[in-house]
Amino acid sequence: MIDELILIFKKMAEALLSANEKHKLITRHLQEVLGDDRLRKILEERDLRVYWGTATTGRPHIGYFVPMAKIADFLHAGCEVTILFADLHAFLDNMKAPWELLGHRTVYYEHIIKAMLKSIGVPLEKLKFIRGTDYQLSREYTLDLYRLSSVVTEHDAKKAGAEVVKQVASPLLSGLLYPGLQALDEEYLKVDAQFGGVDQRKIFTFAEENLPSIGYAKRIHLMNPMVPGLTGEKMSASVEESKIDLLDAPEQVKKKLKRAFCEPGNIENNGVLAFCKSVIFPLLKDENLVLPRSAQYGGPMPFSNYTQLEESFAKQEVHPGDLKNGVEIYLNRLLEPIRKEFESEDMQKLTLNAYPPPVPVQQKKKKPSGQKGQRPTTTDVSELVQKVDKNLTIENGESSRSATGDDKSQSLINQNDKA
Repeated sequence: MIDELILIFKKMAEALLSANEKHKLITRHLQEVLGDDRLRKILEERDLRVYWGTATTGRPHIGYFVPMAKIADFLHAGCEVTILFADLHAFLDNMKAPWELLGHRTVYYEHIIKAMLKSIGVPLEKLKFIRGTDYQLSREYTLDLYRLSSVVTEHDAKKAGAEVVKQVASPLLSGLLYPGLQALDEEYLKVDAQFGGVDQRKIFTFAEENLPSIGYAKRIHLMNPMVPGLTGEKMSASVEESKIDLLDAPEQVKKKLKRAFCEPGNIENNGVLAFCKSVIFPLLKDENLVLPRSAQYGGPMPFSNYTQLEESFAKQEVHPGDLKNGVEIYLNRLLEPIRKEFESEDMQKLTLNAYPPPVPVQQKKKKPSGQKGQRPTTTDVSELVQKVDKNLTIENGESSRSATGDDKSQSLINQNDKA
């Protein structure tokens, strides 16, 4: 009963927000907005429809709290938010994993992201979740991809995916299709805007330039800044020392933070400070960030906003060790409910299926002289369709794929379904 009343009051508060207040919430902390005039015009008339997509490849890490914090802003501004688990995109990105493995990872992504959202107090019933293959294999979507391919050059497709698709000397055609799929998602998800990191800017401008060529509207694009990892470089799922996993134990969190780049007085490429700016302060609301410090050095240090913290760190009034200790406390507060949710036998089995231990690399046998190299094995299209038709389920064991090939409807996963 109390939870229902809280939800009602939140809805009432959102309804009372002016268009300018909603715009401020939607755009705060973003690095760039493409189409701000259109955004303001929509907010004068109705709530914004926005989507965020993620390719289901490497294990999500604490860097995923950055878009989650922004999604919380969207919801508080009354936006209709869709989260896309882009399994087909993941398959096309140099075919890093077989389809069956990607199926397990898609399920893992849904559970871990829902757990993250719950840990920061985001109501799941206000979100829509959808899997890419629920609609991306339909006749209409496929024909639109062919239409888009007829107006896009190889140069433009490669350029658009330069920051997102792994670049190789001889790129596969699958990687060149990636930007086109992401552009078409905006139309098929029926959204006004797409949200992502600024590293996706080239794909966003690609969509703005090419969707009108096949008769679809140009969308708004909302871009988060890129947050450096623990090493000071880009946080990456494939670089173990740059990230903290969402299921890392407290002692692992302490160990990784202790090694993090955090030079005294240096506010550039400081992943610890960047996490405070992009995640901790936006989620604190009316609470201060308190850095623990022994009494002999002045006692605990409270900060009500990021600017205060950054200025104090730049003046070396805040020691890197104290900053790391404070972030460790708050980070473990965020991670603890996620760890608990994944303690069950089913969740541990899912994690193992999605990310099995690496197989020891065996030395390759020398080829007999005169034997030519063979082409890499490919995945048969019929195998892909069969895998998808098995309806690897998300959340409740029932098929989430009800979209037919005769229309553009999507099968959205109902968050009220029982686990």
